[in-house]
Amino acid sequence: MLFKHCDPAGIVFFPRYFEIINDCVEAFFDQGLNAPFHDLHRNGAVPTVQIQTQFPAPSRHGDELVFQLEITQVGRSSADYKMTACCGDEVRLTTSATLVNVTANGRPEAWPDVIRSKLTEFKGGAT
Repeated sequence: MLFKHCDPAGIVFFPRYFEIINDCVEAFFDQGLNAPFHDLHRNGAVPTVQIQTQFPAPSRHGDELVFQLEITQVGRSSADYKMTACCGDEVRLTTSATLVNVTANGRPEAWPDVIRSKLTEFKGGAT
């Protein structure tokens, strides 16, 4: 973890994790689905509508965490995922969330077929 992620005690400040989670989701869409956010967000967006997170152990400046994302459910316009962050064998973060594909006016819209197909391919597998 970087210095900018830590509070004065040297422990990762929990809101920073949510920035990192979003970075991982954005990288997954770009690299895993070939659907970069800068393309998706031209006419809509993919906001998080629900998130639940646990922090079983603290992370500190200099820790190297590995984040893994797993698609758990694909709906018409939504997708659920689980993500874990580990430092070695120790789990530091677990989260589950729901993303929804929305139009420019914020209304749910079905995933484009190519994205839905790729999301389904990743269902149950970690990336």
